[in-house]
Amino acid sequence: MQRPLPLLRWLALGAACAALRLDAAPPKELLVYVGTYARTPEQGIPWLTLDLATGKLEPKGVLGGIRSPSFLAVHPSLRFLYSVNEISDFEGKPAGGVSAYSIDPKTGALTLLNQQPSTGSGPCHLVVDKAGKNVLVANYGGGNVACLPLGKDGRLSAATASSKHALPGDTDKPRRALAHSINVSPGGGFAAAADAGLDRVFVYTLDVAKGGLASAGAAVLPVGAAPRHFAFHPGGRFAYVINESAMSVTAFAWDEKKGTLTSLQTIDTLPRPKQAGDSTAEVQVHPSGKFLYGSNRGHDSIAVFAIDQATGKLTAVQNQPTLGKTPRNFGLDPTGQYLIAANQSSGDMHTFRINAATGKLSPTGHSIKITQPVCVKFLPFPIPQAQD
Repeated sequence: MQRPLPLLRWLALGAACAALRLDAAPPKELLVYVGTYARTPEQGIPWLTLDLATGKLEPKGVLGGIRSPSFLAVHPSLRFLYSVNEISDFEGKPAGGVSAYSIDPKTGALTLLNQQPSTGSGPCHLVVDKAGKNVLVANYGGGNVACLPLGKDGRLSAATASSKHALPGDTDKPRRALAHSINVSPGGGFAAAADAGLDRVFVYTLDVAKGGLASAGAAVLPVGAAPRHFAFHPGGRFAYVINESAMSVTAFAWDEKKGTLTSLQTIDTLPRPKQAGDSTAEVQVHPSGKFLYGSNRGHDSIAVFAIDQATGKLTAVQNQPTLGKTPRNFGLDPTGQYLIAANQSSGDMHTFRINAATGKLSPTGHSIKITQPVCVKFLPFPIPQAQD
C-alpha cells in the first residue's frame, strides 16, 4: 500500500500554510467540499469526509440556498472557502457572483460571509492567490477575468481589475471570448487564463498588493482546440492545458521570470477517435509531479499520463472509466492516494486509488450520490488551527 505524504509536505503542496501547526500527525481523513449546480434551495455546497484508509466517502453537511456554486477555491489559511455563482443576473446586474464563506475548523460547516459581482456573466472558475490576498475569477459568458481583493476576515471587496479577452485586429467577424479558467503561477507573480473561444492561454502579471492584472502575452492553440482548464506543474517548469473540443492536452515549458509558455507537445486524451458528444473538462497534476490526469466527457473516463520529469512531456498510461456519466471535474487528494471523480449527469462521485509507481487508477468500490457535482476540493480534518 502506498504511504501518504507527510503532513508538512502535503500542506505545503496544497497552499502556503506556514502559519499552521505542522507538528500534528497526518490526518486519517480529509474534508471534501463539492461545488454543484444547485437547482433547489436545499441544495448548495455539500461537505463530506474521505477515509484515507479505505476511500470511503461520508456525508457531513450542506450549505443550502446558494445559487449555482459550481466551482470552489480554498484560502491558503484553510479558514475560508470561495465559490463562483455561475449565473448571469447577480443582484439585478448582468453578471455572475463570487461568494465567501468561513469554515468551522471542528466540523467543516460553512457560513456565508459576503458576495460580490464577478464583473461578467457565467463565472465558472476561480482561485485564491498564494498570499491569500485576492480571488481571481474567470467569467465564461463575459469572456473576461477579474481580481477581487480579500480582507483579513476573508470577506470579498469589489473587483479592482477586470480584463476582457480579445484578439488584435479581430474586427470583421470577431470570435466570442469564453474565459474558462484562471490559475496562479508557482512563483505567484503571474496568472494564466485559458479561453475556449479564442484558443488562447492569456498570461497576466499579477500585482498581489494592489489587486492588479496586466496583460503579459498569450500562448496560441490551434483554431477550434478550445483550451479549457489549465494546471501548473509543482516543479515550476511546466504547465498543461486540456483542450475541450480537440480532445487533447498540450504541454508547455513555463518561464517564471518572463511569464512565457512554450509549446512542447500535444497528446490525445482518448484511446479512440473522437465521437459526437465527446469533450474534455478537468486537468490536474498529481502532487508528486509524476502524473497528469484529464477527464473525458462522453467517453466518461479519466485519461492518465506519465510526466517526463526532464522534458515535461506526456506518455499515455490508462483510460479509467469514471463509473458514471459526464465527469465534469475530479479531485486529487493532497496525500496523493485517491482521485475522486465527479459525474455531473449521473449525480454521483466515485473514489479511485492511485498506484504510486504507475499513476494508474483502480476503483475502491466506494461512491456517493450528489446532485450535479462540478468541483472537488480538500482540507485536512480536523482543520489545523492558525497560530496567532
